[in-house]
Amino acid sequence: MSEVKISAADVKKLRDQTGAGMMDCKKALNEAEGDFEKAIEILRKKGQKLSLKRAEREAKEGVVIALVSDDQKKGVVVKLSCETDFVAKNDDFIELTKEIAAIALDSFPEDVEGLAAQKIGGITIGEKVIEEVGKIGEKIELANYERLEAEMVVPYIHMGYKAGVIVGLNKADDSYEDAGKDVAMQVAAMKPVALDRDGVDESIIAKEIEIGKEQARQEGKPEAIIEKIAMGKLNKFFKENTLLAQTFVKDNKMSVSQYLQSVDKDLTVTDFCHVALG
Repeated sequence: MSEVKISAADVKKLRDQTGAGMMDCKKALNEAEGDFEKAIEILRKKGQKLSLKRAEREAKEGVVIALVSDDQKKGVVVKLSCETDFVAKNDDFIELTKEIAAIALDSFPEDVEGLAAQKIGGITIGEKVIEEVGKIGEKIELANYERLEAEMVVPYIHMGYKAGVIVGLNKADDSYEDAGKDVAMQVAAMKPVALDRDGVDESIIAKEIEIGKEQARQEGKPEAIIEKIAMGKLNKFFKENTLLAQTFVKDNKMSVSQYLQSVDKDLTVTDFCHVALG
């Protein structure tokens, strides 16, 4: 059987369609005997094989995008992870993450699996991620997706797409935009574990009480007051690790809750989402 002649124009056309490297496109077209659809399938399979090979690799770099709807009632945060900072800073990789985040905001699926099933350019986002593995040669994952709804959702993207935050406020007004942004920056900087003490998981509370008791015993405190000391340490934990009780980073004379009340006496945060690299 004579070899099918593959022109440079054909190779370029396939590269433009898939984003794969020139040599990979040429090999795929040769293997597919010039059939473009078959060549695209070959490139996808290459991505799947490479994805399996790199499954154990760590993908600690990437891009995090936070987006809100035009009416600011809905918000999403999406993280597309990769292995190297070089790929994370690539404009195409950043644009892909933004496109996925826009699809997430429009379709508003419940979880990351639901987002991976959404369509992008005629294929699913999950398939697109596998294609990117074949194209870039690194482990790439749709690693995180969070969403929330509120009267007003304010986004913040931290440090060159390294973290994304959305904050939900209980009231909507253009004058609250700066306050929402300030609180979102607080979340990125101070990494609270919950909105308030009611949102802290019982297992974390039990662990903190146990740690407090053990620390008190090691300090030689009488057993009769161990419980009281542990509860005091727990209250300190809540103050340092729950958003509304945290000291406001821009003014350490007030808490985040007090800061919001200084903007509007009834203003508060109803929920937040924080996604970061690593």
